[in-house]
Amino acid sequence: MMWRLPTCVALAFLLLAIETGCGESPTRAIREIANDATDSGDWPLHGLNPGETRFSLLDQIRRENVAQLGLAWSYRTDSKRGLEATPIVVDGVMYATSTWSRVFALDAATGVERWRYDPKVPGWKARHVCCDVVNRGVAVFEGRVYVGTIDGRLVALDADSGDVVWDVRTAPLEEPYTITGAPRIVKGKVIIGNGGADLGVRGYVSAYDAESGARIWRFYTVPGSKRGPHEHSELADAAETWPEDALFAGGLGGTVWDSIAFDPELDLLYVGTGNSSVYPRALRSPGGGDNLFLASILALRPDSGELVWHYQTTPGEQWDYTATQHMILADLEIEGRLRKVLMQAPKNGFFYVLDRESGALISAEKYVHVSWASHVDPTSGRPIERAEATWDAESAAIAPSIVGGHNWHPMSFHPGTGLVYIPAVESIYVYQMDPEFRYRRNGWNTGEDMPALTEFGENFGDVRFIACDWTQLLAWDPVRQQKVWSVSHDSGVPGGTLATAGGLVFQGNGEGGFAAYDAGNGKRLWRAEVGIAVMAPPVTYRVGEEQYVAVLVGVGGSQGGHQTRFRHTNDGRLLAFKLGGSLPIPVVEKRPPASVGRERLAVSDDVIARGRAAYAEACMFCHGFAAVSSGLYPDLRFASAETHAQWNDIVLGGIRADRGMASFADLVSAEDARAIQAYVLERAWREPGVAERLLDWAIDNACVPTKWMTD
Repeated sequence: MMWRLPTCVALAFLLLAIETGCGESPTRAIREIANDATDSGDWPLHGLNPGETRFSLLDQIRRENVAQLGLAWSYRTDSKRGLEATPIVVDGVMYATSTWSRVFALDAATGVERWRYDPKVPGWKARHVCCDVVNRGVAVFEGRVYVGTIDGRLVALDADSGDVVWDVRTAPLEEPYTITGAPRIVKGKVIIGNGGADLGVRGYVSAYDAESGARIWRFYTVPGSKRGPHEHSELADAAETWPEDALFAGGLGGTVWDSIAFDPELDLLYVGTGNSSVYPRALRSPGGGDNLFLASILALRPDSGELVWHYQTTPGEQWDYTATQHMILADLEIEGRLRKVLMQAPKNGFFYVLDRESGALISAEKYVHVSWASHVDPTSGRPIERAEATWDAESAAIAPSIVGGHNWHPMSFHPGTGLVYIPAVESIYVYQMDPEFRYRRNGWNTGEDMPALTEFGENFGDVRFIACDWTQLLAWDPVRQQKVWSVSHDSGVPGGTLATAGGLVFQGNGEGGFAAYDAGNGKRLWRAEVGIAVMAPPVTYRVGEEQYVAVLVGVGGSQGGHQTRFRHTNDGRLLAFKLGGSLPIPVVEKRPPASVGRERLAVSDDVIARGRAAYAEACMFCHGFAAVSSGLYPDLRFASAETHAQWNDIVLGGIRADRGMASFADLVSAEDARAIQAYVLERAWREPGVAERLLDWAIDNACVPTKWMTD
């Protein structure tokens, strides 16, 4: 495929403003602003172009006519859980994924299905995912479609038929590794990472031959031991940042579960790494240290996996502050000099602009409320932590929360406005360490005192502070490092963004809306009421003479799972819009009201306390904080009489493993299972107090009870 600099971009250097939407502020227009974007009308790569700008040159849909958008077609994914994929469009065919790593190919103009592929992931593997059985999409290259699966495989499919060409395992099935991220194709290699840090795995990123599936190289992000032997030389240096008494048995984390970008000119592959396994430093790394390469951006040689440079956004990470969030490559004029930059808004709340040739920090500023650090030192590049952010001795309320100031939802960059459009989140979280923590294979290994946090949730004491408008579309100037405008949403679920040459920014939200905004000032110009939360990033493409905007709708995942409450059927769909589209948006059915399936169990308070502790350690991550589920997963308080009759067969026997409810017999005894049942029934029949009712209201209204730490 040939890439060229579009004429529209070249003109931006010469004109002060272009009514076509090619650009409004060319003083910050960049060289090769679209970063090799093609004018074919396709959406061929995950981020549209290697630099992952998600800026499209298509401008048939513009500020002046976007109000005429209507539904062109819809496609049912047969999914009831989270949909996060970026569709790929090549030569009039759309390729996308739904839950359980299923892949489908559609006619991009009509939505008619061409083929569908199911990798047959075993249902019990859902136990190993932190955040729903989601998938963020495929890669398409030379007649093949590549997908990573929840159970740790990388699969190549024939693009015409969906038939399997090859299928390789990238991680042991029995270990809590998963793949939810989209693969990238770089120089004939398929690049893929994995998830699982919260459950205790060791992170790595790998390259496979696109033709044969043979593994070419693997870069481990953390050492397997202090003294080695080390798989590659970079680990010897990383090991110096870990103490002898580090919890190496816990895997250490650092998983590469999402962001990857590539600069063809510099021949550098950029990879973001994740959080630690076992959050508290006092448990994971009692001797201190920066703990490389957790929460870092790595620049690797794509042919060999050799490390060229690294930048650690959160040294000694202990708040789940991953650096796996979307990275954008661009050339920006900064202080009169054109700089090759990498931009990222990771979870920790600082927006980073790095020199992508050297990894040197250019600037870093807070884009959301941040309490864990005062600032990033411009000389050393290190954040200056605040004493209040340490939580090894006592609990601490810290911002951002484990959700982060920005999560996996992709941001976009518009070269004309010079702005980055971030699906930002304002949040806070109470961190509390478990002083009796022990690593448990296949268990949740964050090191938090989950029973104490659960009891705190049941009896929330300080509800005086309610922070609403939790998520926002944030237009950020990366040169001046400041907010230009923002749009608040009444939901805890953000959507990925798309910027276009029509002067538009598209984003969905947890309120069931999908909208277009003026890229210059944030004014909403169009909105479709789809009825289901929209998390996935939209794409735009052209078939024939018509431009389409398409997006997957369906709530779930790390934020949709518990950060919002919904009462609809969550019937996942892919919707495509065009000018003059006239189809009605499918009606979303409401769920029937819930009811309690049986009476309380006659047990002592000690049994209830035991059930609370066992629930917190084994059940909470799917079924909700303090036994309250938002709607994605079954709310056990309202389990049916049949479920209660089969309780131990489900929890211990695994009779519903094919539906995603694995056996927990390795972590939960028969006595624990009965205690959990008693606990959830106690929660079901208990009359909520004032604090709980207010907390319930806060969840319904997309608000979070907060007590902000001061700056």
